[in-house]
Amino acid sequence: MGVSLEEKKIVLVAACALADADGRVLLAERPEGKAMAGLWEFPGGKVEAGETPELSLIRELKEELGIDVSASCLAPLTFASHTYEAFHLLMPLYICRKWDGIAQPLEGQRLKWVAPARMDDYPMPPADVPLVAALRDLL
Repeated sequence: MGVSLEEKKIVLVAACALADADGRVLLAERPEGKAMAGLWEFPGGKVEAGETPELSLIRELKEELGIDVSASCLAPLTFASHTYEAFHLLMPLYICRKWDGIAQPLEGQRLKWVAPARMDDYPMPPADVPLVAALRDLL
């Protein structure tokens, strides 16, 4: 029997929709060996103890993509609240239009700049799918 919602650990993950001048958003493919490998997602990661979601994104975007982002350039857009088998995910999605550096795949992931209207062409984790509508409305 599955774990009830009341018993599931809540995991806080911050994600970022990096939007370029053409209104495309950067998606990263989860690499082999990770849960949900092969699915496309917004860059980001787990918020560690003592971090705000913004600080987590600044750290994760530097580690994953080699770019520098300022907290003032991260604007909250929407969030996902999704129950997986083993945990409940709470994921704020920020949008960022300004950063320093060129995004590079530093953790073995593939990257793709995608127009929001084309995001249905990229399979995503269940929690990410509802976030696409907010991006389509904005961009």
